[in-house]
Amino acid sequence: MLPTRSLLLSIAVGAFGLIGVALYLQHGLDMLPCPLCVIQRYLFLTVGVLALIGAYTGQPKVFAGLGLLAALGGLGTAGKHLWILAHPGLSCGIDPMETFLNKIPTATYLPFLFKADGLCEDALAPWFGLSIPQWSFLWFGLFSLALAWLLIRRAK
Repeated sequence: MLPTRSLLLSIAVGAFGLIGVALYLQHGLDMLPCPLCVIQRYLFLTVGVLALIGAYTGQPKVFAGLGLLAALGGLGTAGKHLWILAHPGLSCGIDPMETFLNKIPTATYLPFLFKADGLCEDALAPWFGLSIPQWSFLWFGLFSLALAWLLIRRAK
């Protein structure tokens, strides 16, 4: 059985690694993030930070529970992104959500990471056979399962 700390550290490394992939797609391949992509970035960072804190505190289940909530929020956001992509008449481009996201302090001070400039439809480009929101949905699902398992398993 994988120790709690190792599992939480693996989740944190995975979540931060996915932010690295997102930055590569944005800056290396010129795929600008849409508002839903930026929200998913916030949620991946939240999962990673909470898992990291949980790995080094005396209450890993509390932080695993909070991380699970963030991962479930990511599943919902990625699911909405997939729903928008499945309905071509819809978009999440220039709208009030984008304006709001681009005015919060993290987007102002870290625009390379949190500024929403793209359209949801741009995320359709397949990457290893899946679209970007499909990958996000898959990873949020894996994080949710791992965090839920951590919460329900018995301690040694």
